[in-house]
Amino acid sequence: MKKTVVVGLSGGVDSSVAAYLLKKMNYNVIALFMKNWHDKSVVINNECPWLEDSYDAMLVAEKLGIPFQTIDLSKDYKDKVVDYMFDEYNKGRTPNPDILCNREIKFEIFLAMAISLGADYVATGHYCQKKVIKNNNNTFYNALYAGLDDTKDQSYFLCQLNQFQLSKSLFPVGGLLKSEVRKIAKEQNLVTAEKKDSQGLCFIGKVSLPDFLKQKLEVKKGKIIEVPFNYNKYSKIEPVFNSDEEMLHYHEKKIFYNVNSGKLAGYHQGAHFFTIGQRKGLFVGGSKHPLFVIHNDVVNNIVYVGQGDKHPGLYRRCIKVLLTEIHWVREDMRLNYNETLSVMARIRYRQPLSKAILYQKEDALYVLFDRPKMAVAAGQFVAWYVNDELLGSGVIS
Repeated sequence: MKKTVVVGLSGGVDSSVAAYLLKKMNYNVIALFMKNWHDKSVVINNECPWLEDSYDAMLVAEKLGIPFQTIDLSKDYKDKVVDYMFDEYNKGRTPNPDILCNREIKFEIFLAMAISLGADYVATGHYCQKKVIKNNNNTFYNALYAGLDDTKDQSYFLCQLNQFQLSKSLFPVGGLLKSEVRKIAKEQNLVTAEKKDSQGLCFIGKVSLPDFLKQKLEVKKGKIIEVPFNYNKYSKIEPVFNSDEEMLHYHEKKIFYNVNSGKLAGYHQGAHFFTIGQRKGLFVGGSKHPLFVIHNDVVNNIVYVGQGDKHPGLYRRCIKVLLTEIHWVREDMRLNYNETLSVMARIRYRQPLSKAILYQKEDALYVLFDRPKMAVAAGQFVAWYVNDELLGSGVIS
């Protein structure tokens, strides 16, 4: 008996080829298009991407001869993703809506809807790979691996999925290169074969983030303070530590600034509109090197900046994940108190993986990179891997 797969047909080339491959593998394929956003007032060029995408998705389904339907999840998307974004930015944190969208919408609400329709699996066009692996005790687990195409690997976006969600998910294009996906689409005369990849926020499109945030966040004038730094006096020699705790707290220790930390460089419209590492949107000139945001104090509404991308305020080597924010894709790999694990980790999509060590302590999980990372912001997700397998993730505090 054929197994049924509901494909999240997005109107892009990746999900189009995913649907084609599943049909070729003799699955009973149903295509659903998720309409999650209606407001085009904040989209650059006044585009309305979901209209074009839904039409393209319908044409692909028609070409493949599979049932097609549009479902409206906009209320759930607003409640679980957009409102979360507003709340995080209001706290001076930097959320990742794409990860939330996958965890809360595609592999939660959409998955539940597919199961209610009698589906055995859901499928997407993500560039990642799932492998079902047998344990020594004859149990099985679902392993999430990076996509074959290093330049398109999207496993980071799925870093909050759990074993049940993975057990019900298929990623047909994860073992292909992007060039191979486009070749298949051309050979099958799919309308999406030459379509550009989507940009911007998940399901919303390319937006002016400040304009988007101004829908809910208050505009309030505040100071931009430039914090100087004398590179000639900067020493990279680390002190001697007596314990892991001492070392971790030394590296994790955040630098705090006050209005007397530097000079007035200009004014902004709200500290909550900025994030660590941001360069554009400051509208402050006259400095020898570009200015980067090194701290956004939303309580006092002050943005602190530093000149050049070597300013130490931009860098952190150790990051902290609170106990309530730790998520293991592989629960069997969860660390116990005082255990450590050597991993490869990243804090943003397409960032090269870097060597790091996980330290599980009583108060939190610490991720100590082998070298400082630039523009680490609270609210971002750190994901860790071993041998290209994504083991877990957490929200940076």
